[in-house]
Amino acid sequence: DFPNQINNVLAFPGFFRGLLDAGVTEITDAMLLAAADAIAARVSESELNPGFIIPSVFDPQVASDVAMAVQDAAAAK
Repeated sequence: DFPNQINNVLAFPGFFRGLLDAGVTEITDAMLLAAADAIAARVSESELNPGFIIPSVFDPQVASDVAMAVQDAAAAK
């Protein structure tokens, strides 16, 4: 509804896929930060502007990037 509004579609699918794939039962701050970084990384420097700081909810790579980031953070625990 607003520019740059974080929607559940950006975070939850990949975050929970990463948790399930990693087999973890606890969420850490490192996992949350890794997910946020993965979402932010989907916007390139050339696309970045005050009206576009997060990727589209239709970006097909967001969920898999977030899942991998969460798995990596879980493994580093």
